[in-house]
Formats: sequence, structure tokens, C-alpha cells
Amino acid sequence: MADTGLFNNVYNPDVLSCLANLSNDEVFTPPDVVNAMLDMLPQELFQNPDTTFLDPACKTGVFLREIAKRLIVGLEPQIPDLQERVDHILKHQLYGIAITELTSLLSRRSVYCSKYPNSEFSVTRFDNTEGIIRFRKIQHTWKNGNCVFCGISKKTELGRDERGDTLEAHAYEWIHTLKPEEIFNMKFDVIISNPPYQLETEGAGKQAKPIYHLFVEQAKKLNPRFLTMIIPSRWFSGGMGLDSFRDMMMQDTHITKLVDFANAKDCFPQNSISGGVCFFLRERDRTGDCEFTNIRNNSVNTVIRALNEFPVIVRYNEAVSIIHKVTAKNEEKLEKIISSLMPYGLSTNYRGKSIKSQPDDLILHSSQGITYISPTEINKGFDSVYKYKILISKTGSEHAGEPGKDGSFKVLTSSLKVIGPGEVCTHSYFIIGCFDEQKIAENTLSYLRTKFVRFLILQSMSSINLSKLVFSFVPMQDFLKSWTDEKLYIKYGLNQDEIDFIESMIKPMDLDGGDDSGK
Repeated sequence: MADTGLFNNVYNPDVLSCLANLSNDEVFTPPDVVNAMLDMLPQELFQNPDTTFLDPACKTGVFLREIAKRLIVGLEPQIPDLQERVDHILKHQLYGIAITELTSLLSRRSVYCSKYPNSEFSVTRFDNTEGIIRFRKIQHTWKNGNCVFCGISKKTELGRDERGDTLEAHAYEWIHTLKPEEIFNMKFDVIISNPPYQLETEGAGKQAKPIYHLFVEQAKKLNPRFLTMIIPSRWFSGGMGLDSFRDMMMQDTHITKLVDFANAKDCFPQNSISGGVCFFLRERDRTGDCEFTNIRNNSVNTVIRALNEFPVIVRYNEAVSIIHKVTAKNEEKLEKIISSLMPYGLSTNYRGKSIKSQPDDLILHSSQGITYISPTEINKGFDSVYKYKILISKTGSEHAGEPGKDGSFKVLTSSLKVIGPGEVCTHSYFIIGCFDEQKIAENTLSYLRTKFVRFLILQSMSSINLSKLVFSFVPMQDFLKSWTDEKLYIKYGLNQDEIDFIESMIKPMDLDGGDDSGK
């Protein structure tokens, strides 16, 4: 192998591996993950002195550094002199846009071996202080109280200023322009990155707003030969404001490879990322089905399939045949009897009275226990108030949507139960069914507790949060009778491999109110 000591001597031990193991708001990419992404590319790219690469969201500079290592080896036959080769690579092939001033310095240190590439310590000398890894302080463009590019609220940004807890506006240059091609006034063969994932909002519970999709969409505008990014997998079936992005990705036949990690810790050991993470390869000059790889509990499964086969992306290849058998019966779906979130119009922090004050007071279920309220407090869901129904937590069992140590899930919490006429709930729960008979409600409850149902729910889950949408694969049944996994496996003709997969994925349901952490 060619002499790459210029880089290897500087990074021993690899400081970027250490940074990637830090728990931080910014998710740094470990070098081994970067190289897995680079391995998806045609390797002749690293033997071509004209190939250009762009990281539009530099954090540590690890993408550009690992590309440089490959180019140093690949270009040796054409540019034998090491210094000449390094100069060419760093001045003409590797471009970056840092997300903050601090990460610009870190990225230049990683790539040029100096924060300032016009210094004597830089491995290649530029006549400016940034080389071609740039950072510009960009301002948000406000309209009706929100940024027209990233959607962050002006109130949120002003709040940061008042608290004095940040010097950055988080107005990332790559997504705060209508013409990204004008940033460097050139096209790129490869765009590769790990973009910022989210921005805080002023919404309920300070729900974070995803922005990673904006980096992908902006990159597609430049139509590079190859586009690869590592992003949360939540877009597979959910995520705030990601419906159009999901549809765009599912219909894009240029996405030829997608590698999905059900547990984000398999990529980022110290970061909990709800719904896992994935990286993909989009090839401008090629179309077809996608090579879809799922990695779960050290098990790797790869299948060639269409991304748009189902309304959501089913992450487990082994689940596809099961879903085919279920949907082949063309049954109505359970979601038709599931309420909206906040089924009775009562917010999560709503609290009733500790004792009944009137005979017709309703029992209120909240995260703080049972209290009582007047029927006049209800402003929706009237049809189910005096019926039997099933109370279900709006959050799933697993923290951040992560599986347990054995890779399996509980999916639903053990708090699942039948509640009777005159019982309602806050936004902490939603309800399933509207039954005249308690027995029918109990049969429905037993159905929900089966591994079969919880497995089908899992296929549409993208985070810890539940809604009626996650039941889109769950079929309705005749609830005049009870259901067990054995009966359901027979009804849908599942073979032993399919049964074994469900059994390996789903934990038994705790019926004693025990720990629901899923760990």
C-alpha cells in the first residue's frame, strides 16, 4: 500500500473515533461507519483525479478525511509524488461546508492537520484561512414568525438569545439558500454527509422538528452522480412533517442501496436515536429496485425489493412475506376503531378532582392516576363515553424505540386495559373500540396482547409514539371470540420460519404491571 503516514501518524489514536463516542447534541460519525458508506461507492472514483466530493454539513471532517486517505492510495500511479498528490486532493477534490464555526475549525484540523490551512502546520498550503472547507454565519429569513427555509420559529431563536445558551443561529448555509449550486459554483460527483437531525420548536412538549430531510432534498437539486447520507430511519413510517419526504424517497428508483440499523447504538454507541438510523446510496445514472439491508442484534439481512411496495417502508425483510399473507385476505384494518389522539379533548396535564362531587361524574384516567370530572368537561368522543373500550398509552414500551439487549421488543405497555362506561382519559392515552359488551372488549384486548398483533404494529412504528397509523397492518377480527397467537398463525398460514421470526422479535406481554422498559 502507498505511504499514507501523512494522515496515519497524526491520528493515532484516532481522535474522531473518540469524538464519535461522546454523548452530545451533535451526532458525530465514527470512521468505521463513514468507510461503510464509502464502500458503497464505485471504488474507481478514488482513482480519478477529477472526482469531486462535497460534505455539506461538516462536523469533525471525518468524511473528507477518510476520502482523502482513499484518494492518496488511488491516485499514486497518476501522481507519484506524495506532496503533489496531497496538494491536488485537498485543493481540487474535497469540499466542505461546516455547520458551525467550531466544527469548521475541527474539520480543517482533521483534513488539513491545521485549523488554519495557510499556516506552516497545514499539510497543504492555502492562501486563505479556510481552504475549501467554509463556514458562513447565515441569518434566518423570517415570515409569519418562522424561517422560510428551516421552519424554526422566531420565538425559539429569540429564546436562545435571551438565555445566552448558544452563539450559533443554527441557520445552516446548505439549507438556507434557494441556489445551493452557487455556494461553490460547481457540480459534484459525490455528496456525502451526516446532517443535523432536528431543531427544537415551541410546540407541545417542545417537540423537535426534523431537518435532516432538507439536507437530502437540497443535495438532490445538484443531481450529483452519487448521493449518500446517514439519517434517522424515522422517515420510514412517521416523523413530524416527513410525509412528502417519505413519499419522495419511496418513489425514487435511483436509491439503489439502503442500510438500516434498528438500534442506532449499533452506529452511534452513545446516542439514543428514536427509530434507529440508516444510510442510503442514490445513483443518478441507475434505476431499479433497492438493495435493502437491515441490521439487528448483529444479524444482517439483505434483500432486493421495491421501496414503495407498502404505504410505509417495512424495515425487516423477514416481515414482508408475513405482511403479504395478512393483506391477501383484504380484511378491514383495526385502525377503523381507534380514536384520534386526545380522544376526549383533554390535554396531558389536565387533572380532575380527587373525589366524586356529583353522581354523574366521570372517572378520568391520566398519567397521575384516577380522578373525577364532570361530563360537561368532555368536548369530543361522546359516542364512547358510556361504552366499553380499551385504554392504550400513547407511548410504546421501548425507550426511544430501541429494542432490548436481545434485539426484541414489547411494543405496547402493560397498562393496556379495558375501561367501562363512564370512564375517559387525557391525551396520555387513546382508546380502541366502542363496545356494548364487556366480553367483546376483553376479546379485543387479548388480541392486542398477542405477539402477532404487536409484531404488525412494530412494522409501522418509527418512534416511541403510537397513533392509529401504527395499526395500518393490523386486521380486524371477529371479536365475539378470543384470539391467540396459535389461532392467528394458523388463520394466516404462517410457516415455521415466519412464526420463529415473530417469536424472536416480540417479548411476552407482562400482565402484572411490571417493568415496561423493554431492556
